[in-house]
Amino acid sequence: MVTTPRRIVISGYYGFKNSGDEAVLKSILTALEQEANAQGITVAPIVLSNNPRLTKRLYGVQAVNRMDMRKVLRAIYTSHGLISGGGSLLQDATSKKTIPYYLAVIKLAQWLWKPTFIYSQGVGPVNNKAFFPFIRNAFKKSKMVSVRDIESAELLQSMGLGEELLHVVPDPVMGLPLSSDPEIQAEDLGVMEMGDSLPIVGVSLRFWREDRSDMNRIAEALRLLCEDRAVHLRFLPFHMPSDEEASRYVIERIGDIAELGCEISICPSLEQPQAMLAEVSRCELLVGMRLHSLIYAASQQVPMIGISYDPKIDNFLNRLGMEAAGTTEVLNPDLLVGEATYLMNNRSQWQQDKAEAIANLKDQASEPAELIVEYFRLKG
Repeated sequence: MVTTPRRIVISGYYGFKNSGDEAVLKSILTALEQEANAQGITVAPIVLSNNPRLTKRLYGVQAVNRMDMRKVLRAIYTSHGLISGGGSLLQDATSKKTIPYYLAVIKLAQWLWKPTFIYSQGVGPVNNKAFFPFIRNAFKKSKMVSVRDIESAELLQSMGLGEELLHVVPDPVMGLPLSSDPEIQAEDLGVMEMGDSLPIVGVSLRFWREDRSDMNRIAEALRLLCEDRAVHLRFLPFHMPSDEEASRYVIERIGDIAELGCEISICPSLEQPQAMLAEVSRCELLVGMRLHSLIYAASQQVPMIGISYDPKIDNFLNRLGMEAAGTTEVLNPDLLVGEATYLMNNRSQWQQDKAEAIANLKDQASEPAELIVEYFRLKG
């Protein structure tokens, strides 16, 4: 029986005040703890974070500065292994530095003879094929490779990784429950102030196009929805402060909707991802660009409309048998409103139709944690 706590370093996009990525971390920590308890061992996570003090305070775990390579080296050297994930870590769409950083952390662990585990990552797009052999090498030497969609697995296979090495699992956030912690429940003060007289339509946006034409079309669609029925538009910024700026941009273009019997508000900044999950759970419908806004909605059986700016949005919707209502390039406001109206009128039917797919994703979300804990239990 393993009596010494297994020190596991976790590398990802953590400590940046992005609700989606913080939810990934919280989900991984929760799954590891639950599986460790079930299998009779103890795990002691060490998170590589942009804000170690915040990470320690929120989750009660050790954390070190992800960019202080001496501290990263020491954390890995004194650990029993490394988890890389989850999230979209290995992609070069947002920055050319992203892939080199996360691969360097994996290779550092492997050079120190530490077991590495790829935890429910979304891989791609990888436009620079020069990265392919480095990704292949790092993943082949890992003890477990799990990805969050078929498309990531297919991309890795095109790099030369065998299908037998890959586990396709859901995003870990599908396994994140609503919190019973009174402090987390109390954090969402905005919800307490809102009242519940109008159906709430959650809106999660991010800036993408420089000309803001996508934001303008979304504003037009939301205005049309308000003209069709009385709703409360509740904007949910997942990445502060940029998403709040996107929300205010759209709100300004929607204009005054009080005369239509509608309300509009922005969710305040929420540190705890489960507080944002509670926000989403109260929605009648969610219109989302952020991936984890859609994942939150699915986990709480809230009908959703996805607007795609990245293949990861389409990949997730495909797992529910859905398609995006539009993209940042092509979005018809009338079609979006038609979809919103249909879903709000047929909410129970949507929930019934998606119940099995959602239940399967929830059940499978903890598989990587189960395999990792089993590895350490058997290794002793």
